[in-house]
Amino acid sequence: MHSRSISVLVKVGDTVTEGDELAFIETMKMEIPVTAPFSGKVMEVRIAESDAIAENDLSFILEG
Repeated sequence: MHSRSISVLVKVGDTVTEGDELAFIETMKMEIPVTAPFSGKVMEVRIAESDAIAENDLSFILEG
């Protein structure tokens, strides 16, 4: 299923806590939050607003 990013809330270097919202994507006309699976530091952001996103695309790299 293809989605589209509608907002990216973090940048490289940000510190996040497990459950923090990293971005929002839109799929099937629903807004879905992308949350941090664990606490750590954002090492890479691989999406930008309005990017098309396919299932299993890597959007963020976090270091715990």
